Amino acid sequence: MDIFKKLAERGHEEIIFCNDEEVGLKAIIAIHNTVLGPALGGCRMYPYVSFEEAMQDALRISRAMTYKAAVAGINLGGGKAVIIADSKELSEDPERREMLFRSFGRFLQSAAGRFMTGEDVGTNVQDMEYIKKETDDVTGFPMALGGSGDPSPVAAYGTFRGILACVAKAYGNPSLRGLKVVVEGVGNVGRCLVKHLYDEGAKVFIYDIDQQKVRSILNDFEGVEFIEGGKIYGFDADIYSPCALGATINDDTINKFKFKVIAGSANNQLAVEEKHGKMLLEKGIIYAPDFVINSGGLINVYTELEGYDQGKALGKAKNIYDVVAKVLDIAEENNIPSYLAANKLAEERIANMRVKKKSSTVK
Repeated sequence: MDIFKKLAERGHEEIIFCNDEEVGLKAIIAIHNTVLGPALGGCRMYPYVSFEEAMQDALRISRAMTYKAAVAGINLGGGKAVIIADSKELSEDPERREMLFRSFGRFLQSAAGRFMTGEDVGTNVQDMEYIKKETDDVTGFPMALGGSGDPSPVAAYGTFRGILACVAKAYGNPSLRGLKVVVEGVGNVGRCLVKHLYDEGAKVFIYDIDQQKVRSILNDFEGVEFIEGGKIYGFDADIYSPCALGATINDDTINKFKFKVIAGSANNQLAVEEKHGKMLLEKGIIYAPDFVINSGGLINVYTELEGYDQGKALGKAKNIYDVVAKVLDIAEENNIPSYLAANKLAEERIANMRVKKKSSTVK
């Protein structure tokens, strides 16, 4: 693998390789862009089958984080940390797990404030506490420890606001009353989203592989219905809200869609961005780019860095409506897929900041 070629392909600034044989640490920190501010991205632990797979994940997600922060109006850049290890296996050896994360924390400290991390797939709050013993460049702690706590309410509210913007574009007004909405994935964010949709008078249908989560929602929200996973993509509904795994918009599903709007909190919803973004445009489906509509979680963490106030975080997440509306307007005016419109918006903000920094340097 030509590392410098990989960096140049998507404009990455830096990669930090972390290796500590004594504790078994093998990790990659990818810093995509720091024009708007220090890079922020989660710390993911996963037993990648190869170094190349781990590298690809770090590069792809770090770039997405740059764009997410830029369109959300947040003064942060994009980064990502991936640790190549089995989280479940490490959980059986708490002492080794602590040593591994403390070692990672020392590598993170060496980045000198250019990258901050937080909890992600395969890691937890305790792991972040281990990292904090070595560096302050870590976020996402419980409120009891001075952090922002569970980001799900803010992430779900931002997603809900983005859905309203899409509905306004599709139907001429943002009312959800009587519209059928399919929510795929009812974890922490999905459950909060269901409540918002339900309270606004939508007819909600849900699917999740975890039947306990499904039963909990069916018990709490009268009239919400469960649909089988195999029936989701051809279901006759107005809105599809993917809130679980990514890549659900793909060759197998897209031709089944009867939805007018696709807007949800899942990451990387388009299996192949260029191909499937264009297909949605051709089918006349209004699509809220995932990194725009799901930026509420990032907003929540950013608010923590300023001194956390959930009301302030929710206020900023409310603005996701305006951002999604602007993206959809740009897409319509230029007859381009909405993901391209969102990319354009993000790139413009970064370019403008780069010019401002150069001007101030010259002075």
